[in-house]
Amino acid sequence: MYQQNLIQQSVPLGQLALKTSLGKAIEYCAELAGYSYDKRLEEALEKHGMSVDKTQLSRWQSGSEGVKWEKFVPLMDACGNDAPVLWMAQQRGWDLSSIRKLETEYQRENRLLREENAALKRVLTATA
Repeated sequence: MYQQNLIQQSVPLGQLALKTSLGKAIEYCAELAGYSYDKRLEEALEKHGMSVDKTQLSRWQSGSEGVKWEKFVPLMDACGNDAPVLWMAQQRGWDLSSIRKLETEYQRENRLLREENAALKRVLTATA
């Protein structure tokens, strides 16, 4: 089993809209994480439980081979972004500016603590 990348990168939607194929969106996913289609990306995917080589990556990029969901998840986790899924949703007519990711339990706890911290700071500042 692999561990999800804890840092989720935002995907610039304007740039994503310029991608003309799923292969280009997959390439963009890797690019946002600082990878090119090379050994570093293969190693990152291996750490996330997915064995893939440069030939397979090239087939995905060119569109000559489909990508199963079981391989998309480790790819997006390794790269820390959801560019391929967002590209597909955009191609199906979804408004990406209105889509949001669900908050995890840790993100919710973090948000609530930050809100509480800000409220306490306001109270302390007002009484000082």
